[in-house]
Amino acid sequence: MGVGGNFWELLKPYRRAEGFDFLRNKRVAVDLSYWIVQQETAVKAHIRNPHIRLTFFRTINLFSKFGAFPVFVVDGTASPLKSQARIARFFRASGIDLSSLPLAEEGISIERNKAFQKCEQECVELLELLGVSVLKAKGEAEALCAQLNQEGQVDACITADSDAFLFGAKCVIKNIQPNSKEPFECYHMSDIESGLGLRRNHLIAISLLVGNDHNLIGVPGIGLETALRFVKSFSEDEILYRLQEIGGGDVQVLQRDVNLDCNFIPSSDESPQKTKVRHCSFCGHPGSKKAHLKFACQYCSSNADEGCIQKPSGFKCNCSSCDLDNKEKEQKRNENWQIKVCRMITSEQNFPNNEITEMYLNKHQQSDGDYHLTWSSPKTDMLVDYLAYYQHWEPSYTRQRMLPILSTIFLRDVASNSKDQLLCGQYEFDSIQRVKTRFGHQLYVINWKKTTREMSNEICIPSENPDTEQELRIADDESKDLLDEPEVLQIHIKDGCSFLSTEEDMELVQSAFPEKVSQFLRDKELKETKSSRKRSVKPENSESPRGVQPSITNFYRSSKVQVTPGNETGSSKISADTSGERDKEPIRNYSKSARRKLLFG
Repeated sequence: MGVGGNFWELLKPYRRAEGFDFLRNKRVAVDLSYWIVQQETAVKAHIRNPHIRLTFFRTINLFSKFGAFPVFVVDGTASPLKSQARIARFFRASGIDLSSLPLAEEGISIERNKAFQKCEQECVELLELLGVSVLKAKGEAEALCAQLNQEGQVDACITADSDAFLFGAKCVIKNIQPNSKEPFECYHMSDIESGLGLRRNHLIAISLLVGNDHNLIGVPGIGLETALRFVKSFSEDEILYRLQEIGGGDVQVLQRDVNLDCNFIPSSDESPQKTKVRHCSFCGHPGSKKAHLKFACQYCSSNADEGCIQKPSGFKCNCSSCDLDNKEKEQKRNENWQIKVCRMITSEQNFPNNEITEMYLNKHQQSDGDYHLTWSSPKTDMLVDYLAYYQHWEPSYTRQRMLPILSTIFLRDVASNSKDQLLCGQYEFDSIQRVKTRFGHQLYVINWKKTTREMSNEICIPSENPDTEQELRIADDESKDLLDEPEVLQIHIKDGCSFLSTEEDMELVQSAFPEKVSQFLRDKELKETKSSRKRSVKPENSESPRGVQPSITNFYRSSKVQVTPGNETGSSKISADTSGERDKEPIRNYSKSARRKLLFG
């Protein structure tokens, strides 16, 4: 959830749609609980352990398709306030009166339900077998994600909790749509600051007013628009301190601030008694109607002989007296509105909650001390056993689905001068088949070669499995919003050798095998040159393509010529020339039936 009051709608005008290479070779922190909760709301059909399946395929796609280095963060022990908010959210969803809500005891927190903890633990075991870094936060997972982003340990955070900005995040990825040209929905704190004029302390103040994960209600009567307008009247350095003063009952502090900000307009107590300037009832300008009959209105016309011009409907005078009067009225309305908001804040007990403010401002490190971000190779054999136990997948199917992440790791190792030249210990880089464009992003289709005699059952086409086929059919329905599964590998045998085809990033292949890329580009340029030459050369007597019947005019050419007025004498000459040309054409170019008709009439 994060900040209440449809906070994401406020930020939506400042979102960015980033392309495929946005996370290429970058580190990204992932809130694991966000994925687990998302699969609960997305899966509509029965799938065996959907949280394991979704985490497995999403991690592979995030690592191989988008080229990122993911770091997963799990929740630690929730604060007592968060536990109280969870109970309140459950009571609200169940339609139970919140007045019967039990109070949270100080220092005591309530953990998530056992089913969620089980799902989280199973996903952590899967990620550790995949060789991905997994960190555990002291409290909120999005807090540690934001801290890693703020310190520069990661480049972005993947979470749907908007309070990540309150914890200090600089870039938040809210949604991923892999089947599009721009799959990442990103929000940058710099765009929010320049667009809305809000900084981190302003966002914290808004969350205190409209509600958050630790206080669902906030201040009754204050919505998002009211909170946004209110916090903008203070600077970032003073907003939290002013809320503390107003919450303590000092409403007059706001009036003093308003008077200081608007000192260009004297207050009603200090300004002398001013006389109201009379205005003409006909034209609406300063001066009476009688005076304008004697002397021309300087606003209507400069000619003394012309009278006033009747004012249109809705006319407003812009003279200095009216302008000053309007500013005073606007200032008074603003003062009354802010005082009304301050009274609503003062009526709320224990506002603002200093514990929530300190929670957003303090650092939330993981429980085990310093964190080390490392990535290792997947433990393939253990993963096969793990997924066979939980998902009932065949070993060949698991190994096949893991090949994209294994090929990506292999290419990275080769690019870093690794001595290993075999993928999975059996396939070698053979050639670049072609360039493939997927949603506007170009990839190389790579052929990996292995002799058939040495081919084992480690990577092969899986046999049909009813459970697997059912999950694949359901996956097609879910791929609209979730990361889809990798495509089925293309395996073929040619000249006694077995070949695998995978799709790889062009820059990664260039850095790993520059000679192969250069050879592919030369061959491609040579083919394009030959094809262009063939298109440019056209034979004079080119026969029709085989299988295409020529037009009948090729056999029976008309000798008739349209005669225009004044050109009757030349018609016979043109007909004779056309007939002569037809007779000169070689008969052997026609078909047998056409030649027979021409020879025998």
